[in-house]
Amino acid sequence: MRSHLDTADQRAVSVDPQTIPFRTLSSGARMPAIGLGTFGSDHVSHDAVAEAVLYAASVGYRYFDCARVYGNEDKIGGSFKKLLANGFDREELWITSKLWNDMHGENDVIASCEESLADLQAGYLDLFLVHWPFPNHHPPGCDVSARNPHAVPYIHQNFMRTWRKMEELVDRGLVRHIGTSNMTIPKMELLLRDARIKPVANEMELHPHFQQPEFFRYLVEKGIQPIGYSPIGSPGRPERDRTPEDTSPIEDPVIVEIAQRIGVHPAVVCIKWAVERGQVPIPFSAHPRNILSNLLGVVGEALSAADMNAIEKLDRNCRLIKGQVFLWKDNQSWEDLWDVNGEITPA
Repeated sequence: MRSHLDTADQRAVSVDPQTIPFRTLSSGARMPAIGLGTFGSDHVSHDAVAEAVLYAASVGYRYFDCARVYGNEDKIGGSFKKLLANGFDREELWITSKLWNDMHGENDVIASCEESLADLQAGYLDLFLVHWPFPNHHPPGCDVSARNPHAVPYIHQNFMRTWRKMEELVDRGLVRHIGTSNMTIPKMELLLRDARIKPVANEMELHPHFQQPEFFRYLVEKGIQPIGYSPIGSPGRPERDRTPEDTSPIEDPVIVEIAQRIGVHPAVVCIKWAVERGQVPIPFSAHPRNILSNLLGVVGEALSAADMNAIEKLDRNCRLIKGQVFLWKDNQSWEDLWDVNGEITPA
């Protein structure tokens, strides 16, 4: 994929960033209501992700969701450098990154953030998230049965040591906002009780077959913005994350019928639903057509109330990214990571 930043044909088909919906965070800051994810999984090169960032910016995207563990922040930083050299103002961009699990130590949080900042060449981060609430990690490319011998359950005292360093990043001006990812209500309750600087957002799996209605309502009531990854069902997710019971929202007959009726791809219906529901989807694609179509769908005519109601009824509680590699025992269910009984799973 070549860079489309300066091609006349692509400039002719773009979206005015001022027309893109936004979310007002608890701080008063305005976050674009759609972003470009940058997890290329196993099948998209780091260079292709960097080119996708350039193209997305050229057609109107201003929000880019990054992470240290994706291994491509240095390449994406090259794209940001080009954007700023081509007239973009840093204040126009919303750049998120995340703290990976092996950097939860008190001496590691700030260093990890500084490494992301150096690679992304962003000056500061608009949002920095704790990627998972566990310090458990795994080698790249491992299968679903892998277990780190040092893995542990959620230990709130340890998480708060990490969070204090996240708060320090705000105090130092390295990041403007901090948040969480892959949390649950019981864990969030403890964090909100003890945090000096509260999370402004939680990133989580959200799509028509996994709507997390209880957690979604909880976050909104607490003034925490839900950010949805895998908004079309993550068709490109790694093989280890696939199980026989998984379903695909873009193949759902209701989604397909709506898509055919309004003349878009089913993925665009999922993105439109997400934005109109109130979350912030962060779809990823390396294909210009898909990148642009998702954005055009967001600024186009809204789904009808009947369509929104029909999609609401599609929830199957089908979690696709189950996180098995973060378990701390061999004989555990992945549900132990997600506090499905309303309580934090003990050791």
